[in-house]
Amino acid sequence: MIPIPGFDIRYSTMEDLPYLQEWFQGDAACNDFPFGPKEKDDALKNWIGFSKFKASLTGLIDNVPCAIGTLFLMPYRKVAHHCSFYLIVDPKHRKKGIGTSMVRNLLNLAKTRFRLEAVHVEVYEPAPIVPVLVKTGFEEIVRQENFVKTNGVSRARLIWEHALK
Repeated sequence: MIPIPGFDIRYSTMEDLPYLQEWFQGDAACNDFPFGPKEKDDALKNWIGFSKFKASLTGLIDNVPCAIGTLFLMPYRKVAHHCSFYLIVDPKHRKKGIGTSMVRNLLNLAKTRFRLEAVHVEVYEPAPIVPVLVKTGFEEIVRQENFVKTNGVSRARLIWEHALK
């Protein structure tokens, strides 16, 4: 992997919430996530709320947040061996390898800190993260055609899984 100048990763904090909110200003950002514009504020607060468990990572370029990825830990012992995750990269910093680095670090966090067995992600086709998922060893396990309609266009819902061995 080619190094990204000035790039670093740290645990997220509640102070990172304004960056999430900024990146979700346009309605297009919500198209890639399973919540609508009305749910956005609560969803983003929940997203960054996992920072209190050190289950969220913030990517930085020159100490300014450029990406946030979060493991959504399960609260019950019976299902605590797996989780879903969300990731967003600031639109100004996409296509530089930041998403791939963030996913790899989230997988490492899931395996080493939380001892999870699997990580899942739900996306709506077409999703810009799919090439990153393929590159980092995820497999598509569910496809539901015509699951959601965005601006009059039907989109498939995909669930991808990475087994942590």
